[in-house]
Amino acid sequence: LFAIFAFATCGGYSGELRLSVDCANKSESDLSIDIAFAYPFRLHQVNFEAPTCEGKQREKLALIGDFSSSAEFFVTIAVFAFLYSLAATVVYIFFQNKYRENNRGPLIDFIVTVVFSFLWLVSSSAWAKGLSDVKIATDPDEVLLLMSACKQQSNKCLPVRSPVMSSLNTSVVFGYLNFILWAGNIWFVFKETGWHSSGQRHAADTMEKQPSGYNQGGYNQDSYGPAGGYNQPGSYGQVGEYGQSQSYGQSGPTSFANQI
Repeated sequence: LFAIFAFATCGGYSGELRLSVDCANKSESDLSIDIAFAYPFRLHQVNFEAPTCEGKQREKLALIGDFSSSAEFFVTIAVFAFLYSLAATVVYIFFQNKYRENNRGPLIDFIVTVVFSFLWLVSSSAWAKGLSDVKIATDPDEVLLLMSACKQQSNKCLPVRSPVMSSLNTSVVFGYLNFILWAGNIWFVFKETGWHSSGQRHAADTMEKQPSGYNQGGYNQDSYGPAGGYNQPGSYGQVGEYGQSQSYGQSGPTSFANQI
């Protein structure tokens, strides 16, 4: 739906501006000069006629600029995003098993989602710049500067009606909303891939290994356990420094008893 709104508000646009040229000789005046333009905004191909205020002669003029590249790029991305969203919806509903087979479906879906997020950002930014240029090129005050009659102070040139750009402004807004929508969807598609589940299993295995290594390694067996330095029977017994002479364990009391 967001993609439909994006390309409909841009691709279906048509606007018109109206100018008035009041010559010193009223019979040569033209108070209603209508200039119509539309998508894809090749304004240099929009021609119109204006009085020269020099007899009955009229001059042929054209608007300035070609902004079709940014507009067509934006509409193209919106159309392809709509088609992919429609196809993905069908796969999610009717081909769920094929989608999850060999983890290929979620992986492709993840890559395409990342690409569309980037394209939405680029196309929306390009079209926002293009729309700004379109507004300048179709500004009635700027168009009046193209007319030779308006360069004479004896003639009065006035803008009568400016083009309405509300739908084009809406298209830019929908473009950035589509970027936010697709960028936010990256996380949900990533959860469907095997990378998310494998990362959780790796974290769980790491947490399980840490307590066992702590209990068995340093303090239970090696340092203070049966094989440790303080609990070994040879520390103060027969093998230790004080146990070899047996001066305090066996030799002293026995010799004293024999002497008695």
